[in-house]
Amino acid sequence: MSATEFLNDLNQRYLHIHRVKEDFFWETYMGISDDHEGSAKAQTEWTKFISSAAQITAVKEQLEAAKSITDEQEKQQTITGLTGWLEMFQAHAIESSEAQALKDELIQFEADLFEKKKNYVMTYQDENGESVEASLVTLGSTVRTSDHESVRQSAHQALLGLEQWALNNGFIELIKLRNRFARHLGFANFFDYSVKKGEKMSSDELFTILDDFEQRTRDAHLNSLKQLADEKGEQSLRGHNFIFSFAGDVMRELDPYVPFSKSLRRWVESFGRLNIDYSGAELTLDLLDRKGKYPNGFCHGPIPSFYDQNKWVAAKVNFTSNAKPDQIGSGYDGINTLFHEGGHAAHFANVKMNAPCFSQEFAPTSMAYAETQSMFCDSLLTDADWLKTYALDKEGKAVPDSVIQAMINSRQPFKAYEERSILVVPYFERALYQLSDDELTPERATELARECEQKILGLACSPRPLMAIPHLLSDESACAYHGYLLAHMAVYQTRAYFLDKFGYLTDNPNIGPLLAQHYWNKGNSQSHNETIISLTGEGFNAKYLADICNLSPEQAWQQQQEKIAQLAEREQVKPESLNATIRVVDGAKELASNTESDQVLCEQFEQYIADNYGC
Repeated sequence: MSATEFLNDLNQRYLHIHRVKEDFFWETYMGISDDHEGSAKAQTEWTKFISSAAQITAVKEQLEAAKSITDEQEKQQTITGLTGWLEMFQAHAIESSEAQALKDELIQFEADLFEKKKNYVMTYQDENGESVEASLVTLGSTVRTSDHESVRQSAHQALLGLEQWALNNGFIELIKLRNRFARHLGFANFFDYSVKKGEKMSSDELFTILDDFEQRTRDAHLNSLKQLADEKGEQSLRGHNFIFSFAGDVMRELDPYVPFSKSLRRWVESFGRLNIDYSGAELTLDLLDRKGKYPNGFCHGPIPSFYDQNKWVAAKVNFTSNAKPDQIGSGYDGINTLFHEGGHAAHFANVKMNAPCFSQEFAPTSMAYAETQSMFCDSLLTDADWLKTYALDKEGKAVPDSVIQAMINSRQPFKAYEERSILVVPYFERALYQLSDDELTPERATELARECEQKILGLACSPRPLMAIPHLLSDESACAYHGYLLAHMAVYQTRAYFLDKFGYLTDNPNIGPLLAQHYWNKGNSQSHNETIISLTGEGFNAKYLADICNLSPEQAWQQQQEKIAQLAEREQVKPESLNATIRVVDGAKELASNTESDQVLCEQFEQYIADNYGC
C-alpha cells in the first residue's frame, strides 16, 4: 500500500468509526435512545482508534515513504494529510495498557453517571407554591428572570441540590479516576493533562493569561458590586437575586422583540447577509427543551467536511439549543444559542483540507479556536445595529433605542462579571484536581466551590453554582472551560479588526468569506494564534476584551449610538443562500425543512411554535 493509499484508507476507516460514535452520541444526548451501553462501546472504539500508539508509528513510516512520491502535488497533499493525522494521534496517544484500561473505565463510568443524571428529577416551587419539574435550562432562566424572589430562590436551591447530587453520585470518584489516568500519562493531575492536550500550553502558562485578565478586570467588577449593593441593598448580591437585580426587568422589556419563533428566520437572514456559506452541508437542528434531553446547546459533526481525493465531502452537522418558547427570556437565549452553535457549524462545514482529522472539535483542535468561531457569531446579538435590524415586535417595529440603552446601563457595569463567571471555572477546576484523594470529599469540594466564587465573583454563591455546570462532568469538556474565555479574547480582537477595516459588523458581506479564508478553511492545521495573525496581522491579545469590560455605560452607549446612526447609510440587501440542507427536529419528529425553500422552512417552524406554544 502506497502512502497515498494509506492516507485514503485511514480517512475512510476513521469516517466509519466516528460516524457510529456520533450517531449514538446524538440519540442518547437527545433522549431518543437509552442505549447507553452501545454508546459507551462506540465511544470506546473511537477512543481506541485515535489513542493507539501503533497509529503514530504507522503514520511516521508512511510520511517517510511519501517523500519518494514523484508527483509533486500528490506528494505535498499526502504529506499534509498524514501530518494532520500524526498531530491527532499524538494528541490522544495512550501508550501503556494500564492507561488504556483506565481510559476504558473512565468512558464506562461517565456513561453510567450520565444515565443516572438523566434520571435525576429537579423541581422548584412556582409563585403559587406548586412543585414544578424543571430542566437545568429552565432553572437557570427562572433564576435570571422570575419576578418572584421566592421562585428564584427555589430554582437556585434546586441547582445547589444538583451539586450535592453529583458529589454524592459519582463526581468525586470521577475526579479521582481522571487523576489516576493523567498520572499514568506523566501529568500531575487531569487538569494539567487537559490543558496541555487542548491548548498546547502548561497550566502555569494558562494562568499567566488568566491572572492578568483577572487583575485587569478586578476593579471594574468590584465597583459594580458595590454600586449594586448601594442601590438595591446587600440582598441583591445573593445568588438567587444577583442577575435579576441588574437584568431581569430589561430582558422583560426586550422579550416582545425577540420571540423564539422568529429565531430561525433571524439566523437564516443574518448569516445570509454576512455571506456565510455552509458549503453544501446537511444541518439537523434540535432546538426545543424537553425532558431527557441534554441541558446544554452543542454542535457535533457526524461527517467532517474534507476533500476526499479532490472530491468534496460536505459536512453533516447536528446542533441543539434548549428553548422554552413560552418562558420570559427564552427568546433571546434561544437565538443566542442558535447563533453560537450555527457559528460552530459554519466553521466545521468549511474546513477545506484533505483529511477529516482537520475538521472536528477534538484535540488537536483547540477549544479556544473552536469557540472563537461560535462566539464571534453570537457577539453580534449585542450590537445595537443588529438589534435595530432584527429585534422586531409582532407589528414589525424595531426595539426602541431606550430599551437598548437600558440594556447597556444594566449590563455594561457587569460585563466584567460576565467574563469572570467564565474565569471562575478554571480557577475552581484546577484547585479541585489538585486535591489529594483523601481531601476529595463532597464537603471539601463544596467549600472550594464557594471559596472560588467568593474570590473571583465576589459573591458568597454564584447564580449558577459551579458544579451545576454540565461541562464539568463531561469528558470532552472537563477542564476546558477556560477555552471560552480565551475565545472571547480572540472574538473582541477580531471584532476590533473588522470595525477598524469596515466600520461595521451587522450584515457585512465581507465577513463570511474572510472568516472562511483565515479561520475556517485550514482547520486545525493552524494554531489558534496563527489564525488570528492570518486575519489581523497581530498575535493573540487579551487587552481588547479587557478594554470592553472596563467601558463605562456612557462610553458603551455612545459606541452603540454610532452603530445605529450608520444604519441610515446602509441599504439592506437580500440574504444569500446558506447553501445547506436544513432540518429542524424535536427528538425523532421533523418540524420543518428547507426542501422547498428557506422561506418555507421558517414558516413551518413559526407555525409549529404558534400551534404548540401560543407565541
